[in-house]
Amino acid sequence: MNAVSRALMTPLVAWLTEESARPGQPLCDYARICEKLQPSDVLLVEGRTRVSGVIQAVTLSSWSHAALYIGTAGRLRERWPALARHRLPRWADDEHLLVEAELGQGTVIMPLSRYRDHHLRICRPAYLTEQDSEQVIQYAVQRLGTRYDLRQILDLLRFFFPYGLLPRRWRSSLFAVSAGEPTRTVCSTLIARAFSSVDYPVLPRLERQPDGRYAYRRRNPKLFTPRDFDYSPYFNIIKYPFMGEDAARYREMDWLP
Repeated sequence: MNAVSRALMTPLVAWLTEESARPGQPLCDYARICEKLQPSDVLLVEGRTRVSGVIQAVTLSSWSHAALYIGTAGRLRERWPALARHRLPRWADDEHLLVEAELGQGTVIMPLSRYRDHHLRICRPAYLTEQDSEQVIQYAVQRLGTRYDLRQILDLLRFFFPYGLLPRRWRSSLFAVSAGEPTRTVCSTLIARAFSSVDYPVLPRLERQPDGRYAYRRRNPKLFTPRDFDYSPYFNIIKYPFMGEDAARYREMDWLP
């Protein structure tokens, strides 16, 4: 990116990522989420930025962001000492960490605590082996520094408009096939590719073959959005309400008039 483009993009990114005030107490129990998270869990976030609003509007879902939980800083220091020396110097051993693709920053490691005041949901890949879980995390960690693909967000926004009315140069590049390793990504695409690296399904297409058997076909990872991990039949959805198990005593809950 040249100096002129950077000068134009910096205020745009700042405007898109400006966070609004918290509307109220999140319905999830942050402390229990911290306690129950497991490596390779996908954490869904209900964001409050302008770019979150775009994603929520296009996908018709409240989930605007997805991050991959990679464990505590102490665990990562034990398993990947080289990574720890360069990427984890400032966090305590018990700090819970995520890999995520962030607008304005690219693919980075961030603390879970940044989402303390957000509504969250855990999506846990069912039957994923410990070995494959490590490979999923390793794939994501190896992409640290990859730039964020702002155009992919703009591509999603273009689905609001009739395709034929858009100039050719403005049309979506989501379906373009590019060779080699991607140099830009967004949160859901990064995570989808990480699971695909061990052949774990997220939302594959099921196709009937001429001989009658069924086979899976991978979807374009650029088409994944945060809600797909919530919708996927291969991920268990784990919720921890803010008031714990109050639903078991729903007749005794303190309702305001």
